[in-house]
Amino acid sequence: MTPKDSADAVLARLADIRSELEDFYKDLHAHPELGHQEYRTATRVAERLRSCGYQVHEGIGGTGAVGVLANGEGPTVLLRADMDALPVREATGLPYASTVGATDASGRQVPVAHACGHDMHVTCLLGAVRLMAAAPVAWQGTLVALFQPAEEPGDGADRMLTDRLTDRIPHPDVAFAQHVLPYPAGQVGTRAGSFLSAADNLKITVHGRGAHGSAPQAAIDPVVIASMIVVRLQTIVSRELAATQSVVVTVGSVQAGTSGNVIPETAELLVNVRTYDDDTRQAVLAAVRRIVDAECDASGATREPQIEEGTRFPPTVNDEVVTRQISAAFTAAFGERAVTIELQSASEDFSRIPDAFDVPYTYWALGCIDPDTYQAARQRGTVAQDIPVNHSPRFAPVLQPTLDTGVQAVATAALTYLGKSEYPQVHG
Repeated sequence: MTPKDSADAVLARLADIRSELEDFYKDLHAHPELGHQEYRTATRVAERLRSCGYQVHEGIGGTGAVGVLANGEGPTVLLRADMDALPVREATGLPYASTVGATDASGRQVPVAHACGHDMHVTCLLGAVRLMAAAPVAWQGTLVALFQPAEEPGDGADRMLTDRLTDRIPHPDVAFAQHVLPYPAGQVGTRAGSFLSAADNLKITVHGRGAHGSAPQAAIDPVVIASMIVVRLQTIVSRELAATQSVVVTVGSVQAGTSGNVIPETAELLVNVRTYDDDTRQAVLAAVRRIVDAECDASGATREPQIEEGTRFPPTVNDEVVTRQISAAFTAAFGERAVTIELQSASEDFSRIPDAFDVPYTYWALGCIDPDTYQAARQRGTVAQDIPVNHSPRFAPVLQPTLDTGVQAVATAALTYLGKSEYPQVHG
């Protein structure tokens, strides 16, 4: 039995559970939960894992859940799905759209929506592991299904690891994850090497001297300092890096003052830096610090600026050997719908888990936009304008064929190593 034969045997019953999976997805979509608040989601996941015969570990890192199914000798494969939603008010118009709200970590009341597609990730993984549990003769080894909290704030994987994840589950030989992205539904996109960027979030506070708006000569205006910093930061990419280096420097927030006729004492900037290798990251962060210091010095700031490091996401760098194996398996399973995807500037914390186990991994993209809608926008040259992207209030994967494709992709990847044949050598 080849891995493809194993996949065909496992996926033969997908049609039997399709309706149930669609209902489960719609329920998750209508009941999103913020990071570290995924209690309902984790409970529903654990119930379904137990019903399929998995040994379940709950509450790892707070709300994380892991199911383990041992099925004879063979490799151990870890499959991961993230569970959390975003503080976004949904505007999709779907009959199962979210209308719920929650209290965020700062105590604010916020709307909540699955505007990034994690509900689809959860449903696809549950569908795949259920089908595999129902077809034990088609594979052998150990399957680890990991449902991670709090990917959006960037600390969910770390919290699971701090809570002794590596001691509580079998050591995997390889790890996989997928993410819906705004490409045609039915596609799966792989990329060896760099896939997602690292991300650094910085909070910069500059200090001036306040005064009346009519007497700027008595002030050191932090608004002007902040404005010069915003402009000058853009030159890092355009003037300090080679055109072949992929870097993003974004100032997402500038806050200063409360009145038009009062020059404030301070200004605050929130900056996001995205890079793909550590040398470039260090160079860009050093440039940010140099520019901030220089602009404050040039303006005679009353104090040195404060630069506080916030959440950091690691880069996602797919193992070359494993990715070639998965890409070949996807080509066999999906034909021309298996594509090579371009470098992505989004960020993820998934890689912290396989890195903690010191095992290789592959992370791939799952298309989720209605193919006809996408093709029409492409022909008009308006994909960027007309196709909602992750985190948009209008973002929601088209239910099918996204769900079927996601289940098939997860099962195909797992069975590339667990299918009853000579196992591929895992590069470590």
